[in-house]
Amino acid sequence: MKHVILLVVGILLGGVGAIYFLGTPRAHMLPGTAVQAPAPGGDAPGTIVMALDDKFFDQVLGSIFRDLSSPSFKLSRNDDRTSDSPMRPAVFQTGCTNSITLLSETDNVKTRVQFAGGRITLPLAFSGSYNALGNCMQFKGWAQTSIQLSFDQSKQTLYGQLNVEGVNLEGVAPVANSFVTVFVQNAINQRVNPLELLRAPQLVPVIPVKASGGVLKAEVKDVRAEVLEGSLRLHITYEFKGERTG
Repeated sequence: MKHVILLVVGILLGGVGAIYFLGTPRAHMLPGTAVQAPAPGGDAPGTIVMALDDKFFDQVLGSIFRDLSSPSFKLSRNDDRTSDSPMRPAVFQTGCTNSITLLSETDNVKTRVQFAGGRITLPLAFSGSYNALGNCMQFKGWAQTSIQLSFDQSKQTLYGQLNVEGVNLEGVAPVANSFVTVFVQNAINQRVNPLELLRAPQLVPVIPVKASGGVLKAEVKDVRAEVLEGSLRLHITYEFKGERTG
């Protein structure tokens, strides 16, 4: 019983210490409005359906880890985005850098986008370090995150936000779990969120109509999404307008 009480006290102190040193995790305001499920009555006229499966994202993430340096996000104490690059190759990071480096996998957990149970999740394998009171805390593990979607019509951009739901560490005392959870969430909030998933050039087609002396332009009016087992289906509704080119 004594050891259980000491463990609980240690975990509580770890959480308080994490907030004291790192501050309360605060996500940036997600632009636009939350993406809703498709309307029960069916899609509006001018709607296309874009299907993306988990194998597509496996190829994207696999190419990043294979052909590029592992992404590394440095936690800025004052959130000064101009003084530090948001993403730095891990090869240039040395010592205790107050940063998190994403890994392709660790402890049999692979970094990959998953579509299941109506949710988008992304287990993130990582390693990192943090300088606390002159002591360098080295850690390694994985974070369970979920992705929230929103669409900003004025910017014609589909955004995503990573929310850390839990952190699992390898070879680190449980008392450090709260500390690293806050650290990971702060790093994501400061340096990753919000994600720009699809911008206007990918969303909005411009179709030349030479015989009519103009172009057909489209503006996205609404984006809805449904998460199926193993895939994401985006329902994108357009409003079309012809424009003469002279």
